[in-house]
Amino acid sequence: MGPGPLPLRSCLTYRVTCDGRPVEQSAEQLALIPCLFRKVGAGTAGKASGVNDGAGAGLLASEAALERYGLTPLAEVEGLATAGVPPRIMGIGPAPATKKLCERLGIRPSDFDLIELNEAFAAQGLASLRLLGLPDAADHINPNGGAIALGHPLGMSGARLALTAALELRERGGNRACATMCIGVGQGIALGLKRV
Repeated sequence: MGPGPLPLRSCLTYRVTCDGRPVEQSAEQLALIPCLFRKVGAGTAGKASGVNDGAGAGLLASEAALERYGLTPLAEVEGLATAGVPPRIMGIGPAPATKKLCERLGIRPSDFDLIELNEAFAAQGLASLRLLGLPDAADHINPNGGAIALGHPLGMSGARLALTAALELRERGGNRACATMCIGVGQGIALGLKRV
């Protein structure tokens, strides 16, 4: 993305000079950022994913199409689940969606060799992991960093999660992965992938 004017729907024009990227800040500087929703709380811009642009695409194919076109899949979709929570706690949507996916697959959240959790906010990611009975920090959860580190380009984060999970399964030699994220207004989605 290069510099240039970005016309908005209103009469305002915003000049984009660079895409979002991590800003080096100390713990002391982060502590000075005001809370977003309450006078006292954990939700600040310093603990949220950045504003990024991005594009993603995926190709889903049947076994017949794989054979016909000589394609080699990265992974197989094992299952998909969605769930809803009250909008005021929208960030925990990945937990019930992942639980629902696990019920369909007959497994536990701890059975995944890899989990890609799109943590739009630090507290949201931790809350989702705890509701799933998973550790706050583990080598198989967001091993390359999550949305706070990599960015959260709305509209393509799901594609990024699925592709990262498929590639990481191949790299690590694991069998199962879960790509999960919250969606605005209280939704959550979880995708189960299997290495082929």
